[in-house]
Amino acid sequence: MAKIAVLGSGTGSNFQALLEEFADEIVLVISDQPGAGILEKAKAAGIPTALEEGGPRLSARILKRLGGIDLICLAGYMRLVKDPLLSAFPKRILNIHPSLLPMYPGKAAWEQVLADKAEVTGCTVHYVDAGIDTGEVILQEKVAILMNDTAKTLHARIQIAEHRIYPEAVRLVLKKMTGGAL
Repeated sequence: MAKIAVLGSGTGSNFQALLEEFADEIVLVISDQPGAGILEKAKAAGIPTALEEGGPRLSARILKRLGGIDLICLAGYMRLVKDPLLSAFPKRILNIHPSLLPMYPGKAAWEQVLADKAEVTGCTVHYVDAGIDTGEVILQEKVAILMNDTAKTLHARIQIAEHRIYPEAVRLVLKKMTGGAL
């Protein structure tokens, strides 16, 4: 059985979607925010948690906590992942982003999409690399933009799609990591 660590900064809605599919595999949740909802959700599920608030050598400090971990999932983690963490987990760190990458990388993608009057957006699960939302795409799902959409309504619909595709992408990656057997 694979061991998964989840890194998050926020409420933990994507973590919850992963937890529903991988409750036995998620063995650690790390946040950089002391009051993050993801920590409370993890504690309620009996999953060990850790707080790493940033500063020098953040990636090195996180890496020390990840002994025996097979896969890292970022779930609303609002910091750049850097070496030595990246080199220790090549193609084993995943992120979910609220746009159809490579379009609209970075923060508040749904607001950028609305400002551009785009007709469609979506979400992307990708491998994490040294860039901002530039890693290889694993899975995407389109979300139509409605005429009366606000940033809030569009973001809510994108999150529904995220909760659908993130567990699916994790399954695909785990299957690939284990040579097709899960």
